[in-house]
Formats: sequence, C-alpha cells, structure tokens
Amino acid sequence: MSGPSSPLSPRAIVGRLRAAGCVFAEDEARLLIAASPSPAELGTMVDRRVAGLPLEHVLGWAEFCGLRITVDPGVFVPRRRTELLVREASRPAPPAATVVDLCCGSGALGAALASRLPDVDLHAVDIDPAAVRSARRNVRGRVYHGDLYEPLPPTLRGRVDVVLANAPYVPSEAIRLLPPESRIHEPRVALDGGADGLDVLRRVVAGAAGWLTPGGRLLMETSHHQAAALASCTEAAGLECRVVSSEDATVVVAETPKAASR
Repeated sequence: MSGPSSPLSPRAIVGRLRAAGCVFAEDEARLLIAASPSPAELGTMVDRRVAGLPLEHVLGWAEFCGLRITVDPGVFVPRRRTELLVREASRPAPPAATVVDLCCGSGALGAALASRLPDVDLHAVDIDPAAVRSARRNVRGRVYHGDLYEPLPPTLRGRVDVVLANAPYVPSEAIRLLPPESRIHEPRVALDGGADGLDVLRRVVAGAAGWLTPGGRLLMETSHHQAAALASCTEAAGLECRVVSSEDATVVVAETPKAASR
C-alpha cells in the first residue's frame, strides 16, 4: 500500500490537477513531471499548483514567442495573446531599432522582439522591483526600475523607434472578477488600470511623442471594448493610429508623423 511519501503517478497527478479545476491537466502534469528534480519536489510542485499558484510560477518559466521566459513568484505572467503585440512591433522595424518596453514585467516582450531583431538596442522599465529582477535575467539590454518613462536616460529622447506597452488595463472594479491565479498571485500594480482601465495607458500616450523618433511607433495592448477610447486618446495626442485585432487580442498601433519636428 502506498504511503504519504510514495511518488505520485502521472495518473494521480492528472486527477489532482483536474479536481483542482485545471482545464489542461494532462499537459500540466507532463510539464510538472519534466521540471521536477525529484519525486519529493514533484509532490511539492503539484501541491503548489493545486493550491492555485499559476503554473508558470510553479515551473519558474513561461513559454512566450517560442522562448522560455523566467517568471519569479509574484511577477506578472506573460500571456500568449500578447504575442500579437510582438508580431506587430517586428514588422516593419529598423534593422538596428531602439526599443523601449514599458511595464515590462518579466521582460518577455522585449526579449521576444530582440530575438527577432538581433541588433536591437533594448531598454525595459517596470515599477515593481520583483519584475525588474526577473526581467534582468531575461532581457538582453538595460532594465530600469521606475515609473514609465521616468528612469530612461535623457539621451534617448527623440531617438526611440518602438515603444511597447503591455500596461495594466483591467478596470479596478473588474479585478475581483479575475481568476484567483491572477487576482491573488499576480501584483495588482500589473493588473489595475484605474476606473475605466486606461489610466496608465493614457500616461503612456501622453509621454510617447517626446521619446519617439519621427515615424516611431507606440504599440499598446488593450481589450476590444477599450480600443476605440484608447485610439481616440492617441489621436488627440497627435499620433496616427490603427487598431489590430486577432481572435483573443487587441493592439493599438500609433505612429508619430514622419515630418514631425522637435
């Protein structure tokens, strides 16, 4: 008869994960088994997942744009839908682009874009110290701790080709409706976008023109129902704007006029 310290079988792991509400229990079980260095550690990992910790926090990494991104506990987990933002940012882009990744979290966006643009000069920023520590392990470039554009070196003003912003855009009142994985285990500062969800993104838009080169682009993830309001805000700031959508993602792409003068 098996005792409490007996190794968990794959079938038992799947059963526990499924009972805890994990929709892709078989896939998660395979990942946990592959990542565990010992049966005892496997049991601990399964316990943490069953208790509601995001799978990526249990594994210590997330797959994003074909890369394995280190994600520490308490750091925002990059979503697959955000790959749309990376795809849009990489076409077209100068061969030696200067890129700023705002609200970078783990640094997944910047790391993914750098993998597609080998000569990129990458600068990433986050206000959360835990995210900064995680990003410094993922990003081939400089990572700054601070609020949006504030910590960037002044020498970048007017020289940035691309600004990426996966800023928080969940309305404050909707935070309570998020899955427990996000609501409990990810930092609120990475989720809460204020009353209508656009508080941080408005600040991103307001500061963009001073940093972007003429013809430079600002790309922001948002929700489908917020896209029109964000696009209007962007156009009011003097940027040309379009909305790109896929099945589960929406990105507002803004561009400074090529004839802009500073």
